[in-house]
Formats: sequence, C-alpha cells, structure tokens
Amino acid sequence: MNNKICVIGGSGFIGTNLCKRFELSKIEYIIVDKRESQIFPGKTRIADVRDIEALDKEVYGDVIVNLAAEHRDDVSPRSLYWDVNVGGAKNVCQIAEKKGINRIIFTSSVAVYGFTINETGENGELNPFNDYGKTKLEAEKVYIEWQKKEPEKRTLVIIRPTVVFGEGNRGNVYNLLRQIADGKFIMVGDGKNIKSMAYVGNVSAFIEYTFSFDTGIHIYNYIDKPDFDMNTLVKTVYHALGKDDKIKIRVPYFLGYTAGKLFDLASSITGKKYPISSIRVKKFCSNTFFSTKAFETGFKPPFTLYEGLNRTIQYEFLNKDNKEKVVFYTE
Repeated sequence: MNNKICVIGGSGFIGTNLCKRFELSKIEYIIVDKRESQIFPGKTRIADVRDIEALDKEVYGDVIVNLAAEHRDDVSPRSLYWDVNVGGAKNVCQIAEKKGINRIIFTSSVAVYGFTINETGENGELNPFNDYGKTKLEAEKVYIEWQKKEPEKRTLVIIRPTVVFGEGNRGNVYNLLRQIADGKFIMVGDGKNIKSMAYVGNVSAFIEYTFSFDTGIHIYNYIDKPDFDMNTLVKTVYHALGKDDKIKIRVPYFLGYTAGKLFDLASSITGKKYPISSIRVKKFCSNTFFSTKAFETGFKPPFTLYEGLNRTIQYEFLNKDNKEKVVFYTE
C-alpha cells in the first residue's frame, strides 16, 4: 500500500495504537492534533480540528482518518461537542475537497443509537440521548453529504465502535478494572445487562483494513465477540487478577441512581466533577448490546476479547516493569 495517511486526532489512544501498526507495516503517515503525540512527536503537526486555516496548512496525503472528538460525559461548555464533532467534520470535508483527498475514515460511535434494549446492528434506530451521540450522528451526515458530491470517486468509511479499552486508556473500562483490582467494586443492579466492548488492538486493525474498501459509503459497528453481561465480565476480571470471583457487594439500581443524582446536585453547587453521576450509573446498568457486519468483510481480529482483557490487566496491574506507563484520558 503506497497511500499517505493523515491521522487527525492521532495523538489519542486509538490514534497512537493505529500509528504503531503503521510503523510495523512501514506505512507513511502524519499525525495532525492539537497536542503532540507522546509516542510519535516527530510525526506530529499541531492543528485543532476547529481551525480550518491550521488544517489547511498541515493536512496532506491520500487518506484522512478522523479520530478527533469531544466525548466525555462532563464536557463544559456543551457547545464544544458541536464545535469539535460537527464543525470539525465540516472543516475536514472542506480540506479534503480542496486537496483532492477522496478517502475518509471517520470513527463515529454506537452512541448514535442511544440506549438499546435488544442487540442492535447497523440498521438499528438512530436515537442518541446525549450531545456526544447527537453530534456524532450529525457529523456522519456531513461526511455522507461530502461523499455524495462525487460518489464515483470518493470512499467514506464510518466506524461506530462500542466502548474501546486497552493498555494505557483511562476510560470507563479502566475505572471498572481498577475498582475490582483495588477491592472497591460495587455491583449496581442485577448485573444481567450486556456490555459490548472493543479492544483497541482490534479497532486499529479494522481501521487499517478498511483502506482497501471500494468507492462508496461503508458503515460498520465495531464490537468484539462474544459479548459479556456485567456478572460475567466482572468474574472474568477477577480470574485474570487471580482473585476470588464472588461479587461481594450489590446495590439495587434505584439506590445507585439516587446516589448519582445527589452527586449531580453536589457538582452543580460546588462546580466540581465527581466520578459518580446519574448518567454514569444509568449507562453502567443499561444494555449496550450491539452486532456488527465488520466480520462479513473478511476481517479477522488479531486478538480475542479475552486476550484483550488479559493483556490490559497484565499491563495495568500485574506487570511491575511498567513504571513509566503512557496513559490516555481521551480516545
């Protein structure tokens, strides 16, 4: 493959893992991000996705992978979701059009489906409940409009990952793993809700795999199978840590949600951000159960979900040599 890849938002968690693959594959790439990459500073060009003049100066290549996003639950002001996720998409499309770049890979999110009860595939109802999901969906529309302007020339791949975890990430899965490792885990609800997950090594591999897709619009969820319910996930982590797999403390959902509401009130009064909130309790206890057509393309993930969890647990909690860990607070 001789394409030159521009990874916008490539200093983050997924971007860094993707660029590690490029290094191994000898693929030419640059990172365009508002902050310098911790791993590949020499490959980084500084530009904010909201700044079209900076993008115009720094972006080049044959393929754009856009990973830049605002996605935390507590972003303030909330207008940042729209400025980065939607405004950024418009800027990327404008730059691609100006520079004749005809292939864009955009990482969206399963958040475009909102809360789901049953397993949801790519044709599921689009019903986002928060600004993150709403702005990801709006960004998808921007990219689709770009592709349809020259459908015989342009290739658009939209990837909707579920929650992505892996070595060095400090997102929700890490927080769960840390609570279990520290003996502080409390199960809210009955634990029967299903949580689809994706290991970063497989997500980055699938992104690279899509570089060969033909012209057109390609939309895929990305989930590693089989899915775990919360009880199975927690017991799997206990086993990997060498601990007794009995879940010791369980709290009914209504008590957990009430506690989250109290933390919401405290946050509104003090201006502080707390690790517990009503939306996080609701997300923890809800189903995030998705299917994917990604594997119908012939893609074979390099790791099983069990391997991804074990690799992450080894790196974070069991390997004492990892004293100088590189960590990521965004995807």
